Amino acid sequence: MRPRRLLYLSAHQLTAWRWRRGALDCEAAFSPTEAGWRQFAGYLAQNPRSAFSLLANVAEEGFHVETIPDLSGADRRKVIGRRLSQAFYGASLTAAASLGHEKGRRKDERLLLAAFTRPAFLRPWLDGIAAADAALSGIFSLPLVAAPLLKELRLPPEPCMLLSVQDQSIRQSFFDKGKLHFSRLTPLPHNGIAQSLAAESFKLQQYLASQRLIGRGQTITAHVLAHPGAFDTIRTNCVDTQAVRFDLLDITECARRVGLKTGLRDSHAETLFLHLLATHPPSVQFAGEDLRHSFRIVQARSWLQGIGALAMAAGLLFSGDALFDARQIARDAEALGAEAASGRQRYGDIVKTFPSVPADEETFKRVIGHYLAEERRSAAPDAFYREISRALEAAPSIEIDRLDWTIGGADAPVPDDAGADIRQAPEDTQGMEDVEDSERLVVRGTLQADAQATARQLLGAFNRFVDALRANPDWRVEVFRQPLDVASGASLRGGDGVREEEKPRDFSLRVTRRIAP
Repeated sequence: MRPRRLLYLSAHQLTAWRWRRGALDCEAAFSPTEAGWRQFAGYLAQNPRSAFSLLANVAEEGFHVETIPDLSGADRRKVIGRRLSQAFYGASLTAAASLGHEKGRRKDERLLLAAFTRPAFLRPWLDGIAAADAALSGIFSLPLVAAPLLKELRLPPEPCMLLSVQDQSIRQSFFDKGKLHFSRLTPLPHNGIAQSLAAESFKLQQYLASQRLIGRGQTITAHVLAHPGAFDTIRTNCVDTQAVRFDLLDITECARRVGLKTGLRDSHAETLFLHLLATHPPSVQFAGEDLRHSFRIVQARSWLQGIGALAMAAGLLFSGDALFDARQIARDAEALGAEAASGRQRYGDIVKTFPSVPADEETFKRVIGHYLAEERRSAAPDAFYREISRALEAAPSIEIDRLDWTIGGADAPVPDDAGADIRQAPEDTQGMEDVEDSERLVVRGTLQADAQATARQLLGAFNRFVDALRANPDWRVEVFRQPLDVASGASLRGGDGVREEEKPRDFSLRVTRRIAP
């Protein structure tokens, strides 16, 4: 964090103060001469990392109350700039503070326009700050800084005056509803502070009445900042009248209320207002953006550092949470590992209680494997019988004479009357015959038909029976003997009659099915 340093400029000199945790230390004083300006430049060079705030308490300051339409944004800024140039022609250090809106129909806004009317007096000091590239937060006016004091003291918001003594001058400020409306600075005469406070109070009351800032005959309260040791003298000279009522404020108690830790030995209030500037800086200041460029860079750097610190803090919190979760997972894994080890130990203890077996584990695996294989082979021909029954429903002229069923490696018998070309298994069925996990059924039967039926009709009835069996995609059907001779050398005519005593109509075929594992 950059050190805070406050510059207090009066008509006689500029003093530099170091503010730290509510305490003020005066580090140097510079006179408005060539030598003083050189010393000030050296002081700035010695403190390149400090942030400076300039508090000016000079007589060359003007205040003017103006009313503008209710505007916002760029339009409001343009109107305020035009009114400032009209009220303070040629002034470069100007500012405007809002005094609220009027309660009329238009709700116009009231503004306090302020400016340093002789900026040449401040120019050497500002040039030194610009040459040193020092971070200047702003140029502030003492009466504007005094406004937060009324709030801290919880004074009533009625129209009042605040009188204070600084260096060799008396500052008189007029406040209404806690906001500054007018202020003036008068030199401190040699005839005493108390007499000057009384005289200046009555002068300011008459001016306010003439400007209609207060009503004629209205009693106004004058709050006087003074040391308790000077109360008796001030009360002797500041006597209440119908126009002005005096209220003495203990400056040491005020310093305590606002948190100033530096002790006050007299009625001078410079340190009190400097502390208010450090703790309650007003939003209104007179420096342009060209003078505050370095301070803006410092602000941006501070914001980036703050964002980086927040990101780091968030990362540390996330890392801490992740570390906590990792430790919790490690503890859970350790607990599960211990539980698994305990389970293995209990399992081992239980296994030790089993009786010994005459064979090893591999032998048992082989035996169980053979058992499961044999169990798969222990099938029944029920599925064959059901499918053949369905096929017979589609071919009523077929009669079954014999069924030979085999399973596994045993091969089904081939009828003796099957031709040599049929005894040789087709290439697409050879693979299934070699598989042990299969079952086979040899079907023998005859084809009963009307004597008037033709050969084509008989052959069609047999083929419908074979097609019904082949409709099952898991079956392989091999015909060993057909009811009619359909060899390539024989002739088959649709008009030929077939006599039962002349040609037998028996047939044989084999159905093969793989056993499901």
